[in-house]
Amino acid sequence: MSRLPDLTPETMSPEQRQVHDMIASGPRGVVEGPLKVWLHSPELAERAQALGAFCRYGTSLPQRLSELAILITGAHWRAGFEWHVHAPIAIKAGIDPAAAEALRTGATPAFAREDDAAVHAFATELLRTRAVSAATYARAQAALGPRGVVDLVGVLGYYGFISMTINAFAVPLPAGAPEPFAG
Repeated sequence: MSRLPDLTPETMSPEQRQVHDMIASGPRGVVEGPLKVWLHSPELAERAQALGAFCRYGTSLPQRLSELAILITGAHWRAGFEWHVHAPIAIKAGIDPAAAEALRTGATPAFAREDDAAVHAFATELLRTRAVSAATYARAQAALGPRGVVDLVGVLGYYGFISMTINAFAVPLPAGAPEPFAG
């Protein structure tokens, strides 16, 4: 159970209901997990969901690379809800299931594609050391271009926010879903 009560149509303010309906009618089609938490602050929810819609659906990165960045961030934060939602999407988008499993368990995955390897190197280095070396940056820029690197940092930052929300508010997994980071 989350640390915050779920809002219902009867308990939502008009502002909360407006943001809820905006999210539900958008590309996500559902208001769940951290988005439900953010509804307690409707102005934050409105702005965050707009950034999230861009980071998930509108960047210059192919979906496969965005989802890889999301998995790396979710695994770094051990955000179970995020992993539960995005691991199947990432695999469907082209991430090797063995690579996803390696990320989940903290191992270093083997990547066949250079752009996957470059995203992994960049994201992992930034999350672990809070910086990126010149060589790692150059590798990412060669694979993604300048805009792609900016978009990658945006995805990492947004999904860090998502993961912190999941962890701070103890956002639960759906009923019956196994905890991906148990232990």
